[in-house]
Amino acid sequence: MSDKETSGTLFGVPYNFERPSMGRMLSAYWKPGEGMLVEKPFGIGYTLNLANWRSWVILAVAGLMFWMESNKGSETESENEPVEVIVDDD
Repeated sequence: MSDKETSGTLFGVPYNFERPSMGRMLSAYWKPGEGMLVEKPFGIGYTLNLANWRSWVILAVAGLMFWMESNKGSETESENEPVEVIVDDD
């Protein structure tokens, strides 16, 4: 096996390529007393800390935007139907 580092930072961005365990994955997303963003348990960058109320606001806003976008598509389908126009020449 090579001696490459499996975790650390690169240009200030954290990375971790150690084999993930279920305990480490679960504890990484719930860190009371930490900020809204925490280091990912596997991969590159940051993820949301679900113990922080601000993360739930972000998830609610993202869910609302997704729901609004999916409903917008069904409304535009009915608007694209042909319309009959009657012109009366008097």
